[in-house]
Amino acid sequence: MNFHTEPDLYHKTILSDLQGAWENLRESVVRQAVFPEWERLLFHIDEAMSWECVRNLEKMRSTLLLIQNIASQTEIPEEVAESIETVRDDLYEVLALMARGEIP
Repeated sequence: MNFHTEPDLYHKTILSDLQGAWENLRESVVRQAVFPEWERLLFHIDEAMSWECVRNLEKMRSTLLLIQNIASQTEIPEEVAESIETVRDDLYEVLALMARGEIP
């Protein structure tokens, strides 16, 4: 019987960073919920954090693109913009590692 081994520390860290980035983005939107379209952003952030997107990072990338489009069409607080950038950077790092076969 084969046992699956855990990914090494780096991969667990980047996946944890991605999860944390989404949580921080959600928190920053809720905390500053006075700007236009904050409710739409929150809806799509929750969608991106759903099990369906976590299991399919391409769907997460599509949802992030939608979030970025909504954010670009309205005036958002700087903290929210920075949080979106952090999510994007972490997600693309995870996707790059997956493309190289370093994350299964």
